[in-house]
Amino acid sequence: MIPADAGMFFTAAPVVLMATSVLVAGAAPYLSTAGPLPGVADLVVVVGLLLLGTVALALAGLDTGTAFGGMGASREMTIAALVEPTLLLAVFALSTRVGATDLGAIVAAGATDPARVFTPAGALAAAALAIATLAEAGRLPVDNPATHLELTMVHEAMVLEYAGRDLALVEWAASMRLTILLGLLANLFIPWGVASGAQPAALVLAAGVFVVKLAALGGLVAAGEVFVAKLRLFRVPELLAGSFVLGLLAVIASSVLA
Repeated sequence: MIPADAGMFFTAAPVVLMATSVLVAGAAPYLSTAGPLPGVADLVVVVGLLLLGTVALALAGLDTGTAFGGMGASREMTIAALVEPTLLLAVFALSTRVGATDLGAIVAAGATDPARVFTPAGALAAAALAIATLAEAGRLPVDNPATHLELTMVHEAMVLEYAGRDLALVEWAASMRLTILLGLLANLFIPWGVASGAQPAALVLAAGVFVVKLAALGGLVAAGEVFVAKLRLFRVPELLAGSFVLGLLAVIASSVLA
């Protein structure tokens, strides 16, 4: 079932959102630093693909012509305008010493030389990326994925008109994006256990370590949501602006130390 006034953006958004998520998941250095798509694993490309999915979903919310869809799209783009630069700055702070924006190279450099990660700049970048991850994935305190209250919802407002297969794709992609971002957070700042090649034994070991990392971070997110309430909508930009400042300070500190 689709709204009578919906157009091509509403129909295409679930496919675009899912395709960009699958592409990032397949290219990012989760199990091995030598990914199958090295050009796609670039920091700018990964952030651009995530932003493409966000924009597609926002356009779908506007395409329905409903008040809820437009409200959610407006809020989502306000959040994205602060989150995407923070993602770039947080990872760029780690790339300055490597001399490349390829995520595989950044993870490999961190695994061989932990001093590149465990620095004041790394701590600032980790804090900025953690906040940006919660905002990009629509988790508390930025958004509550379990709510349908019109005054608070962001992601749910954009997908309120979806049903059936399209809704399944949207929700699947949302879960995948959370896994993608938690995986990047884990491997960039806890880089051990990532294979350097495509040997089967090394990949199996890397998969086990990666699952443990994701389980630990997922547990922290779940525990945090028990004790943290959703922020008022007008306080969210303040939190995201703070994370942007942390990312900017991380880049400055990394440049000075380099």
